[in-house]
Amino acid sequence: MAERSTTAVDVADNSGDEPLTAQADQSTADGVAKNRERDTDSDEAQGSGGAESPGKASAPELHSGHKLARRYRLEDCVTRLDGFSSWRAVDEKLRRAVGVHVLPADHTRARSVLAAARSSALLGDPRFVQVLDAVEENDLVYVVHEWLPDATELTTLLASGPLEPHDAYQMVSQIASAMAAAHREGLAHLRLNPNAVLRTSTGQWRIRGLAVNAALRGVSSDTPQRTDTEAIGALLYAALTQRWPYENDAYGLSGLPKDIGLIAPDQVRAGIHRGLSELAMRALVNDGATASRHESACATPEELVKAIGEMPRIRPPEPTFTAPPEYQRTTYQQGSYGRPAAHPGATQPVRTPPPPLQSRTGKALKWAVSALLIAALGLGSWQLADALMDQGNSDDTNQTQTTDGDDNNNSAAPRPVQQLSIQGSQEYVASGSAQAPEDVGNTYDGDSSTYWRTKKYAEGPTLAPYKPGVGIIYDLGSAREVSAASIGLRYAGDHTTVKLYATDSLTPSTGIGGMKEIGTADASGTSLAVKTSKTVKTQYVLLWITAVPYAPTDGFSGSGYKQAITDVKFTG
Repeated sequence: MAERSTTAVDVADNSGDEPLTAQADQSTADGVAKNRERDTDSDEAQGSGGAESPGKASAPELHSGHKLARRYRLEDCVTRLDGFSSWRAVDEKLRRAVGVHVLPADHTRARSVLAAARSSALLGDPRFVQVLDAVEENDLVYVVHEWLPDATELTTLLASGPLEPHDAYQMVSQIASAMAAAHREGLAHLRLNPNAVLRTSTGQWRIRGLAVNAALRGVSSDTPQRTDTEAIGALLYAALTQRWPYENDAYGLSGLPKDIGLIAPDQVRAGIHRGLSELAMRALVNDGATASRHESACATPEELVKAIGEMPRIRPPEPTFTAPPEYQRTTYQQGSYGRPAAHPGATQPVRTPPPPLQSRTGKALKWAVSALLIAALGLGSWQLADALMDQGNSDDTNQTQTTDGDDNNNSAAPRPVQQLSIQGSQEYVASGSAQAPEDVGNTYDGDSSTYWRTKKYAEGPTLAPYKPGVGIIYDLGSAREVSAASIGLRYAGDHTTVKLYATDSLTPSTGIGGMKEIGTADASGTSLAVKTSKTVKTQYVLLWITAVPYAPTDGFSGSGYKQAITDVKFTG
């Protein structure tokens, strides 16, 4: 008699999730799950399906309309591969769409699939697509899971372009947190890719196939936490750049150019959020080339969650408001209240009010009123002027201060200039490597003998094309009005060009092009003053150097184009 075992209590909700698709899914030759995989599954849409390993049972002969457990009616086959098939089905008992994976009971992976489904069902975390039923019946093993009709795969989202910084931040935060919870319960995914990540219509991110997807394909790993963490890094990299972070194309995304290795996302595409770029590099396996600040790599989802928590929160973009509709004039007419309504079809006489004051008497009256108003205004002005002069004369008897001619308009006294305190700083790297991130504090420590230095460049004075510029972002603690900056320079000669930009954080969400320039200045000596074109209120100011002088060999570096700065002060 056929054995039937279930592991999850059916819950009467109408949500569901799509089963595995026939799109590019990575696999490794030795069965070890790593997101560095290069080739993709080639799902077959007809017949009993894809290539089967020796000794495996063939996929059962199923068709649309076939009913499992007298309950799950198969509708559409979306994957037929490696001895199993995946379907969109209908749970006729609860009248909802579900997804079903089906394979023969004597399949070499049938036991591991059932075990994975049971473990996943016990987790019960809503961030994962839930396993609803795991059954062995009539020589078949099938796993029933949610189907989410309102969700969209990350693969589909990236087809139209990279995600906005806030969306990418939400995605990596939610996915990393969910995987950290799963690993605390001893569960790994091992097949985490853009096909397995979904965004619902409410903006929540869901993960499908926890443990089950890997079991269906016989994938395992000796370092499951590192495998899943690297996979999250690849997801973030793809979300930021619309590129897959390896040489081969996958999931509808182009891979990186060959022979250049893994480069940071902000070197692939301009304007990428620097903090997210560094986070992706810390999660990916990249031989220690984590980021410009050289943070330690994240080897587990827990470490990735901690790194995300240390980042400044990325705010959503400002909503765009549409103009309100034009004011619509009502049909209400003054004095119409209480009048009887017109009979339908009756023609109402049009009453045109007489033009006001068009007679000779009316015109004379208008001129008389106008003359009286002009006389009253003139008299009032003379009285006001006389009172002000008296007041001025009385004040002069008690004061000896004289005023310049410019003070005749009685303008308010200018506000005193105030030095703004610097609460923190961080080197900003637009491309390539950093200059001296450990020395940024030397620029405002009150010691003129300590510096932050650029590297030496063979050509100049303009840093381009080697780099678009180098600089430091300063945190003023809160939004302050910035009117000027003074900077001490170590090297004189040629010229040094400095620009000031207002930005949104120590790790800006945009590149230089998205920041607001507030001032620029050139210098040939050992000091430089930058005055803003107008007072700007900001908490974060980027001091951006685009040209440096030629300087001789010293104790820091050889001769070349370089600069060092100290005693940075902002006033407002």
